[in-house]
Amino acid sequence: MAVPSTEPAKRRPSSRHSPKSTPALARGSRRNSATRLKRMPEPATPAALVVARSQKLQKVLAQAGLGSRRAMEEIIKAGKVKVNGTPATLGARETTDDLIQVGRRQIKFKVTTRLPRVILYHKPEGEIVTRDDPEGRPSVFEKLPVIRSAKWLAVGRLDFNTGGLLIFTTSGELANRLMHPRFEVEREYAVRVFGALTPSQIAEFKKGVRLSDGDAKFDMLELQGGDGRNRWYRVVLKEGRNRVVRRMFEALGLQVSRLMRVRFGIVSLPPRLKRGVWVELKESEISQLLEWAGSTPDVPQDDFSAPVARPSAGTQNRHPRRSPAR
Repeated sequence: MAVPSTEPAKRRPSSRHSPKSTPALARGSRRNSATRLKRMPEPATPAALVVARSQKLQKVLAQAGLGSRRAMEEIIKAGKVKVNGTPATLGARETTDDLIQVGRRQIKFKVTTRLPRVILYHKPEGEIVTRDDPEGRPSVFEKLPVIRSAKWLAVGRLDFNTGGLLIFTTSGELANRLMHPRFEVEREYAVRVFGALTPSQIAEFKKGVRLSDGDAKFDMLELQGGDGRNRWYRVVLKEGRNRVVRRMFEALGLQVSRLMRVRFGIVSLPPRLKRGVWVELKESEISQLLEWAGSTPDVPQDDFSAPVARPSAGTQNRHPRRSPAR
């Protein structure tokens, strides 16, 4: 006779229910589990830990694409900027809660991790670097892509008869870093002149040439060859005064027949970029340019870090992206 067991019968696990100790992913599909995890509420942040981020007003305005930081300082001093309905003061720090007004335009300071945009444009002779020209001449801005949230800022200018590299960016901070005289960013030009320079003329160029608005000199001047009476020279200087290269040659009685900018800082004119065509830099190249210029993207400092490096050769060899205006 069989003796009945005194132990309680073990309950067989149901096929519909898994033991509580089974991992969540084993209880259902990965899709269902991921859905449940996404719906879990995040822990609330204590109010004491919420810190309002702030930046100087002139930098916020430059970030919005209204111009360089120096230009923004001038309009603040002129009383053209209001913050929360009251006239702004230079150097004041604004937060994301402040409403900024420049004339009729309202600007909201937003925290973003997006990098500024940077494009390289091969300017041909016969275009002017301004948006409004009384003479109705073609403008370089007509060739650029249309943007709504900001505006393109030209890094330096080239006169009507000068071609070559033009850099455009949506960052007033970056534009200021590249253009301001105190940063001494190199500009390199290819210059074609009638006749060859004498040793004394080369020495004078390197020592300094007297101009109406002060002396100017070339940090480097090299012969690049030429045919007949024409000679090509490569010159480098660290300033961007109006028509400074042409005026330096004219001061020594030399006539410039062609002038092209081929480099600005570490950015060179891509050899495959045709005249009247632009190409946009990749994010990695923009980060490298920002780091080299000692600038940060127009976001809080703790939102960005980038390695120190030169722009890759891929920038120069990429097939140029054509403007829709062409």
